[in-house]
Amino acid sequence: MTTRDRTDQHVERWLPVLPDLDPDVEGAVTRMLQLTRHLRTVKERALADADLPAHEYDTLHALAGRRGRAAPSELAADLGVAPASITARVDALARRGFVERIPSTTDRRRVDVALTETGREAWRGALDPRGAEEHRLFAALDPDERRLLSDLLRRILVVAERPADEPTG
Repeated sequence: MTTRDRTDQHVERWLPVLPDLDPDVEGAVTRMLQLTRHLRTVKERALADADLPAHEYDTLHALAGRRGRAAPSELAADLGVAPASITARVDALARRGFVERIPSTTDRRRVDVALTETGREAWRGALDPRGAEEHRLFAALDPDERRLLSDLLRRILVVAERPADEPTG
């Protein structure tokens, strides 16, 4: 017998109201929304515990993803923000000792942003609790099930990333 969750009750409540409701689609979407909400709450708690505003964490995360060093324009592109926003973020992070500006190795006119050890520790301090919770949740699945879930979600997201009027195939 499969363990029931709140979504099962949600679907049962709506089926008489919407008889054409697909319980599998409704169940999957509702569970994804609840999981996203849960992980967002975990992230917000981790950021509060680390005294790290979300925009600063996102900037440190983008920088860490570039091996700790990037041009401001690269960070702006990664984060989808205006270059002026990156300047303000880098200024705030530099005041906290999380990043430093250093001369570019590829262009003498350019300055790169580098993650300091303090910045790396702040980033990891917010990242590690999130990762631990993700691993706790996904421990409910064995490795083959996790891979299957990832593959199935990829198939759905490939469709979501296409324009709605683009034919599938």
